[in-house]
Amino acid sequence: MRRVFAFLPRLFAGESVRTHLRDREARLAHMALHDQETGLGNRLSLERLASGPGRTYVILLCVDRFEVVRNAIGYDSMARLLVTLGHRLSALSGGAPVARIGGGTLGLVFSSDSDGSAVALAAGLCEAAHAPVILNGAPVDIALTAGVARAGELNQSVPSPVDRASIALDQARATRRRAAAFDADRYGDPAGNLSLVSEIMAAMDNNELVLAYQPKYDFRTERISGVEALMRWTHPRRGCVSPDLFVGMAEETGHIRPLTEWVIRRAIADQKILAAAGHALTVSVNVSGRLLSDESFAEFALAEVAASAADLCFEITETAVMDNPELALRIIARFAEAGIAVSLDDYGAGLSSLTYLKQIRADELKIDKSFILGLDQSSRDALLVKSTIDLAHSLGLKVTAEGVETPTALALLRGMGCDLAQGYLIGRPVPLAALTEQLAGPTVDTSLARQA
Repeated sequence: MRRVFAFLPRLFAGESVRTHLRDREARLAHMALHDQETGLGNRLSLERLASGPGRTYVILLCVDRFEVVRNAIGYDSMARLLVTLGHRLSALSGGAPVARIGGGTLGLVFSSDSDGSAVALAAGLCEAAHAPVILNGAPVDIALTAGVARAGELNQSVPSPVDRASIALDQARATRRRAAAFDADRYGDPAGNLSLVSEIMAAMDNNELVLAYQPKYDFRTERISGVEALMRWTHPRRGCVSPDLFVGMAEETGHIRPLTEWVIRRAIADQKILAAAGHALTVSVNVSGRLLSDESFAEFALAEVAASAADLCFEITETAVMDNPELALRIIARFAEAGIAVSLDDYGAGLSSLTYLKQIRADELKIDKSFILGLDQSSRDALLVKSTIDLAHSLGLKVTAEGVETPTALALLRGMGCDLAQGYLIGRPVPLAALTEQLAGPTVDTSLARQA
């Protein structure tokens, strides 16, 4: 009996060790599947969820301007914001677990019957989660962008559905959409694209790059009053390279400044040719938001315009000023003072912040084509377009409607008091010689344009 009692302490000690080991294993397993900063699931947990049966989609949702928001509220508050946002997204998606992939990106898995419905659901989550998060009694405004990818889809270049959703997130940002599905065609061939980066600069010297001009129709004068300069690249081996591809690559690789400088010089030279032919047109050039934080680019642009007395308009997106608002607004003001018109491009496709609309010294607002293409079929789109035109006019801005493709849309816009129209009905982007020919003839069938 004495030997039995002597064994008991060792028995309990062994059980304590086993319990300690089980607890330690459980903690390690939890750490392996959870983000240490927020307690939410991590990438590994999301990948495990995505490996389940059924038509499963991965959605990644990223806080717009994450670093700006984090620097404003601090790291601890940002972690709390992400936890609150994760719980909100989980509640909105029927209790689905939410993981933090990194930075300001959260992810979840859900079932859907098609890419289209998955994107619609993702956009709905972005919209529903848009309400401010209350931290320390103060509201913090947030906006989300989403990328969606089907989990069971085979893709050799991007095997992970989480990686595909991350690429879709980048594609949504690049096209200023709230949500987008992974587009394999647009992603293209990464290895080939890498070699393309080194060829962008040579393309300018080898005359592979040209400008195509899309006309803008003035309702008041019933004439073409301006054109938008758009880059086109005919590669000696690849043929026509998509502007979405090479302009996006130029943005990401630091080539966007020399590319834009080339466009400005070429546009000024072409404008002189047009003027000599009797066509005094404003030429619009797209300027990346990255360049609105580059004062030396501003100096270049101001010097080029001053030396040539060119009539240029710089088109910027409504989100372009958000990375460095103070500097961007100052540069835009300098452009305005020098007589360079500023146009807010694709209005309505991004955040449509009234605060920035009030602060930016713009001359023109361009309504995104997504609102114009269905203008003759959607009373909601018509209401939004009319209210946007009225708002812009109250702020002293002209309004250009993009994506005008039918006489009905043109007639509706005329009735709404729109100032300018741009789209395939008016004219497709064409080289300078073809534009000169077009300007010599009738611009648009105004009898059709007047039909309601």
